[in-house]
Order: sequence, then C-alpha cells, then structure tokens
Amino acid sequence: MSPSAWLRGSRRPSWLSDPKVLRTEVLGGLVVALALIPEAISFSIIAGVDPAVGLFASFTMAVTIALVGGRPAMISAATGAVALVIAPLNREHGFGYLVAAVILAGVFQIVLGALGVAKLMRFVPRSVMVGFVNSLAILIFMAQVPEMTDVPWPVYPLIAAGLAMMVFFPRLTTVVPAPLVSIVILTVITVAAGIAVPTVGDKGDLPSSLPVPGLPDVPFTLDTLTTVAPFAFAMALVGLMESLMTAKLVDDITDTRSSKTRESVGQGVANIVTGFFGGMGGCAMIGQTMINVRVSGARTRLSTFLAGAFLMVLCIVFGPVVSDIPMAALVAVMVMVSVATFDWHSIAPRTLRRMPLGETVVMLVTVVCVVATHNLAIGVVVGSIAAMVVFARRVARLAEVTAVTDPDGGTVVYRVTGELFFASSNELVGQFSYGTDPDRVVIDLSAAHIWDASSVAALDAVETKYAQRGKTVEIVGLNEPSARMHKTLSGELAGG
Repeated sequence: MSPSAWLRGSRRPSWLSDPKVLRTEVLGGLVVALALIPEAISFSIIAGVDPAVGLFASFTMAVTIALVGGRPAMISAATGAVALVIAPLNREHGFGYLVAAVILAGVFQIVLGALGVAKLMRFVPRSVMVGFVNSLAILIFMAQVPEMTDVPWPVYPLIAAGLAMMVFFPRLTTVVPAPLVSIVILTVITVAAGIAVPTVGDKGDLPSSLPVPGLPDVPFTLDTLTTVAPFAFAMALVGLMESLMTAKLVDDITDTRSSKTRESVGQGVANIVTGFFGGMGGCAMIGQTMINVRVSGARTRLSTFLAGAFLMVLCIVFGPVVSDIPMAALVAVMVMVSVATFDWHSIAPRTLRRMPLGETVVMLVTVVCVVATHNLAIGVVVGSIAAMVVFARRVARLAEVTAVTDPDGGTVVYRVTGELFFASSNELVGQFSYGTDPDRVVIDLSAAHIWDASSVAALDAVETKYAQRGKTVEIVGLNEPSARMHKTLSGELAGG
C-alpha cells in the first residue's frame, strides 16, 4: 500500500469544523468506555489474568487502532474470543508466554495483512454475513444472562427502566446519547437510595496507574517460539476474522468503504503495542462497535481514540465513581444493542417464504455454529463451506446434455450446456449412449465452460469409452480458456 493510500483520510477531520460531530464523537467514546470496563474485566477472568491486564489491553488497542486502523469508528479492545484462545497458554506456561503470544500474533497479522488475506472477505456470502450478525446479537444477549440470574430483585426494574429510557429518550432529544443518560440516572438512583445491587466494582479492582512498556518475561529461545507460535497464529486468525467481518458490517451500516488491508495490518500493530504494554491482546468488538456506530451515531476515528482514553481516565481518576455504576445499567445497554444488531427482517415469515431454502439453511448453520462454539471464526468458516456446497449443488444441476442424430444416422451430436466442474462433471460420463450411438460422435461445448481438471478427466473418460467400442469422438466449440485447459490436461490425468 502506498503512503498516500495509507494516509488517505488524514485531511481535516469533520469533527474539527462541526461542533455537532465533535459532540457525537466525544459522547459516543464516553459511552463505549463505560461499557468496556465490565467487559474487559470479564474477559480478563476468562483468560486467567488480573483485571488490569484486560483494561490495559482495551486502552492500548483502542488508542492504537484509532491511528493505524482501516475502519473509522470501529472499536477494538480485549475480546472473549481472544481470551479463549490464549487462556490455556497462560494456564500452562504463565503470563509472560501470554504476552509473547500477543506480540507474535500481531506480527502474524501484519504478515497476513500484507499478503492480502483481507481479499478473502469477498468469498463470504451474504447468508453467512446475516448469520454472523444474528449470532453476534444472540451472543451479546447471552453474555448478559449471568447478570440477570441469581441477583437481587431491584436489578430487574433497573434493567427495565434503563431499556425504557433508551427507547423513549431519543424522542425528546438526540443531543446526548440515550445509553449515557440511562447509565447516569440509574447510577444516581442506586447510590442515592442505597439500593444494594451488583456494581462494576464487584467485577474487580480498577487500575490506579497507566501501563508501563516492557519486554515479556520469557526466555528468548526456539523452545519458547515453538510453544507460543500455535497460540499466536490461532489468535491472529480469530482476531482478523472477527475484525474484518465487523468492519464489513460497519461499512454496510455507514454506507462507506474501508481499507480491509489497512485494518488487518493495523490490528497487528495494535496487538504488538498492547503486548509490549502487558495487555492480553484483542480485536474488533461487535457490541461496543454497535454502541458507537448504531446507537451513538459516531463515524470517525476520534470516538475510537476517546473510548480508549476515557477508559483509562475513568479507571484512574474516577475509579470510585465508576465502581458504583450498577451492572443493571450496562446490561440494559447491551440488551438494547443486541436487539438493534439482530437482523429481524431475515427471519420475517415473508422473507423466509421468498428466500431460497439453501440461503436460509446457510444462515442457520452459521448461527448454530457460532452460538454452540462461542467462536465467530468457526461459525463463519463452517457457514462459508455450507454456502459453497449449496452453490455447487445448485450450479451442478445447470449442466445438461442433449443429443441430436444426423438424418443419415452416421453422426450424433451431443450439446453440453452449463458449467463443468467437479460437482457437475461427475455425472457427465453417464449422459452418453456408448453402445447404441453411431461410429462418429461430436461433443459440442460451445455453451459450456471447463473449470477444473475433473471436467477434463470426465471428457477423457467419455472418449476412452467410445474408443473401446471403435468409435471416434470430436470435441468442438471450446472457448479459449476451456480449450487451453483441455489441451494442457487431456491425456495426462489417468493413473499410471
């Protein structure tokens, strides 16, 4: 990528000239920062590290990706998917190895980004994307369920009040984000009335100082590298998958395009920085991104930067106040995000009646895999494979063979139409009448296209069967790419 392309968008940002945009970005960043705190602490627990590690990671990831990422307004921080990948490494080898894995994962992401891994996103079909979005909404809601079970009864009216405020407050004004209003009002009510409900402080202690850079406490040996590399590579893949899918989602919501290659490299840089500051690494966060983009209306890098900056300010300067925020307020925000994220149109009866069954099945497969594994990468991969199978079956049926015998009875012409590839060519051999056909057979492929070696092998098999009966075969009508492939591979595919 050229320097000019990398720095594109460095022109005067809109928030410098428009106070309304500035207010939206600042308030959006503040709401996201508040929502990040309990999430980061929870992911730290999953990874088996101190809560400060997750908070530091969220701070450094957000600030760094705001500067080097490819998708403005997208939030990157410590995530559950990354925590699940690196938790076994921390448990078996210690925190130093976890930090080393985060740094190496960043290196892998930069390499993969430079190699163009982002281009693979074009092969993710819409049905998988819809399944991705719906499964994210379900996971966001499921993550709130523990905060709504075995809790004091006041939690439930507080959640209901928070949801009501977020639904009705925007009808009065959109100057201040409704989630921020909900969090502030519910905090004031619980503190003033002395209502005993779970709070942010119950999740863990907030850090009291900024992170300090340093090297991971591991021996710099080949043995360390071989121990860390598999976890780092898995983290790199999961992080890129989630980040690129989230970036594509934000592109659709904002009707803008972003550089997926820059985002891939930026995720790597952010993880390297995070590792050197002792963080647990991360990637794009769908829930917080939806708060920032869809709920708060933020559109620029400023909101992402401020989300990280406010996070540290809230922890270090306003720690006691933030600790008093009731979890019910944040649960209400995330439930609203879940509802707003889900693509309700995709499950409407009218849509399901019109949508091809295969598309619906692929969407459901993606959702089931993600929800069952809590791993977005697995769901997207399985969903994409399912989509390829559905597509292959659909296209394979388009290949047809029709026969016309000349009036003199000495020649039969088989006209083949459609796409010839492994799925359709397997049935090609059985479409010919080898025993009853005349001595001369013409196979007209002017309405077909040869895509792979399987098709060439199938045509070779047809010719062989006719040759065994003393009959000649002439293949005509090949377009240039098909003729080139047929000439190169014909006669070379039989086993020796």
